[in-house]
Amino acid sequence: MATVDITQDTLGQTIAENDIVLLDWWAEWCGPCKQFAPTYEAASEKHEDIVFGKVDTEDQQMLAASAQISSIPTLMAFREGILVFSQPGALPASALDQVIDAVKGLDMDEVRAEVAKQSQDAPNA
Repeated sequence: MATVDITQDTLGQTIAENDIVLLDWWAEWCGPCKQFAPTYEAASEKHEDIVFGKVDTEDQQMLAASAQISSIPTLMAFREGILVFSQPGALPASALDQVIDAVKGLDMDEVRAEVAKQSQDAPNA
């Protein structure tokens, strides 16, 4: 599967309807983003069971702001609708493979339990 462009209108549905979604937050003027793009594209060809989305932070400024993107490229991973990884910086192929393997290997019952615990522990705003 090749990468797909993600917009404000498609983000929620994409995350909700797919088990694993990776998002590459990038911009045309960003050198590290351009260096990371072929690595990300190659991974998308290798892992057809994952949606590889790209968010153009220049075109989708409101979306980038709501996701609190302060540095690009930033890679995010969602599993079963839960954000399980977020890190700025271009990754080499081996590190991207490690992230993908880790996300695939997550025990989602444990993740959901931890999310629920954090929600209970959070002070009411």
